[in-house]
Amino acid sequence: MRHLNSGRKLKRTAPHRKALMESLATSLILYKQVKTTLAKAKETRVFIEPLITKARKDSVPARRQVSRFIKDREALKILFSEIAPKVQDRPGGYTRVVKLGQRHGDGGEVAIIELVDFNAADEAEKRRKPAKEKEAAPEKEVKEEAKAESTPAQ
Repeated sequence: MRHLNSGRKLKRTAPHRKALMESLATSLILYKQVKTTLAKAKETRVFIEPLITKARKDSVPARRQVSRFIKDREALKILFSEIAPKVQDRPGGYTRVVKLGQRHGDGGEVAIIELVDFNAADEAEKRRKPAKEKEAAPEKEVKEEAKAESTPAQ
């Protein structure tokens, strides 16, 4: 019987499950959203939310406690410098699980787990817009130069 045994086994041994949760949590911190199975997403939510809560209190012991699970230094830096200040006033619920349907190959339930205060689509759009503006600016200059060259000749 499973009395008082919480959590999903995910058909993995305990060390494999721990490594999976650490990896998914690190990816979630770095990329702000991760596409995975529904069961893994729900279990990652249980794993990452206490870490974000600890990160809200930016202290040396908090950094050490979180670094036991998040091994990537860049991810730790992002967690404490970007994510924790943004969720400082939020009492919990830092992540969202969005169901996407079933995977075509094996019919597994697929979902996206994402950080609530970070919209990945907006960030990607912000990255794209400056590039388009830079491309559009030289075209305008070329057209203006062509007009300037054609008007004196007439």
